[in-house]
Amino acid sequence: MIRYSNATVLSEKGWLNKASFDVIDGRFETFYACDNTRSPSIPDRQVDLEGKYVLPGIIDIHGDSFERCIAPRPSVYLPLKNALIENDHHLLSAGITTFFYSITDSFEEGLRSRAYARELIKTIPVTPLLCNSYIHIRHEIANTQHHEELLSWLDSHKIHLLSLNDHLPYLEENAKLERYKNGIRRRLAIEEKEIDALIASLQEQRDVGQVQIKELLSLAKQHCIPIASHDDDTLNKVHTSMQRGVKIAEFPMNKECARAFKDAGIYTLFGAPNLIRGASHVGALSAKEAVNENILDILCSDYHYPSLFLAPFLLVSFGVCNFKEAWDKVSLTPAKAASIDAQKGSLSEGKDADFLVLNSLDGTMESLESVYINGCQKVHYTYSRV
Repeated sequence: MIRYSNATVLSEKGWLNKASFDVIDGRFETFYACDNTRSPSIPDRQVDLEGKYVLPGIIDIHGDSFERCIAPRPSVYLPLKNALIENDHHLLSAGITTFFYSITDSFEEGLRSRAYARELIKTIPVTPLLCNSYIHIRHEIANTQHHEELLSWLDSHKIHLLSLNDHLPYLEENAKLERYKNGIRRRLAIEEKEIDALIASLQEQRDVGQVQIKELLSLAKQHCIPIASHDDDTLNKVHTSMQRGVKIAEFPMNKECARAFKDAGIYTLFGAPNLIRGASHVGALSAKEAVNENILDILCSDYHYPSLFLAPFLLVSFGVCNFKEAWDKVSLTPAKAASIDAQKGSLSEGKDADFLVLNSLDGTMESLESVYINGCQKVHYTYSRV
């Protein structure tokens, strides 16, 4: 047993001052509101936290920055295990203790192909990663090949979160078409005529994909795998997502859609970089406006890990919520949405001892001093504070 004492702990009920807590076999055992109420049992080791702040580890259920570790340039690939370990360090440095690898299962070649998704699913579990690692498959509806393989991944519990994406633009949607083509150019070294041929060839796959979705949904529900929608921009799409039984709405594009999801009890998820930047990079609903309207439940890293650590402090500075409510958006609420809150998401007895130690609440990356996963210290920083 390890006893941590003299801490300022963010519990599920709020702050505990001069608190102590015990960790046994990687789990929180007991919390004491103040030092003079500690258990008389003698710990194997004691750690004096000197009044520092202890927060739940960050849970990121949607992030794809690992793609840049794998392919730092279009079609330039580094060894996969090395890239995953590099990404693991990036996660820890941002205070992320649980991460859902948001792997795109697309009709593209390269990094977002089914072939690469297969490699990631095979490699992540056997790579010595420190961060708790889960698989989030972002399935493109128009990717209809090897459907049985995708079903087998769900059936064998290799997938922990399934989102349904439809990024394929119609040929007449000029703005969406150009934005999508820009994305492909950033990921692949590919000629323009090849991009046009790919998009044109996939238009007829939509109907097949819609039929396949019914099987995916049935199997995901059978295995209690949370389902997410993605980029809903009309109420018709929202209603379709609701009929599919989604638990999470990723990046609703406007207030009307986000409000409809929120009113239906479906978790709404927005990107922390959107909040930090003050705007969506694709011109969608801003996270700041969403939180002001009380239609933002969860923040994720999306494409930038450090933003997820910084975002709760920014929310508090806006005056829209207190610190506990803000931190829940990166810890307890994503844990609930991903159905892992029995083990993670808060500093509670019986849960995994994943926590952060901060030397201040000034909202800077320098305040993050230590990262613990399953009660073991994985990262320790020493900053000179003037």
